Amino acid sequence: MNLSFIQPPQVEWASGVLADGPLLRKSTRIQDLAGVFADEPARQQLAGERVVYDVEMLDTSPAEGELYTGVTHLYPGRVGREYFMTRGHFHARREQGEVYFGLRGNGLLLLQTEQGEARLENIFAGSIHIIPGFTAHRLINTGSDVLSALAVWPGVAGHDYMALASGFKLRLFEENQTIQVKEVQNG
Repeated sequence: MNLSFIQPPQVEWASGVLADGPLLRKSTRIQDLAGVFADEPARQQLAGERVVYDVEMLDTSPAEGELYTGVTHLYPGRVGREYFMTRGHFHARREQGEVYFGLRGNGLLLLQTEQGEARLENIFAGSIHIIPGFTAHRLINTGSDVLSALAVWPGVAGHDYMALASGFKLRLFEENQTIQVKEVQNG
């Protein structure tokens, strides 16, 4: 019998770097996040090319039954007093869930249901987050290092950013070197 061994893709747990697989990379810059932060004039004052977060993912089929695997690297920083964060989204197919694994850094995972119920989970190296279907999610970097999280989600899930055009219900700001959570009415 002739067996062949395949070298699977790998993740460097300490850094979140993916290797040995067909990779896709996307950078999201300050200029791409108009309307995401509370202080739009402060966002406009930052260098538009400044990268807020990078996503690397294994090039996978979006077919039914397939799974995407990717790592988000969210850099430290603030727009005004608000921490850097990902755009955040619901899945286009709302019933599809997702799993996040904290790899490095410190921050929060903001979760919000379609009914507007919001909660925060601490994310750190070794944390595991089960994101149920019908739940929007956003990473927020409250630390001074890169926040990296590995995610696994169904290939058919898709992304719906427009459902959150008015934002999430909660926003996080730094005041006197502490995290302040504020509820907003438009989220």
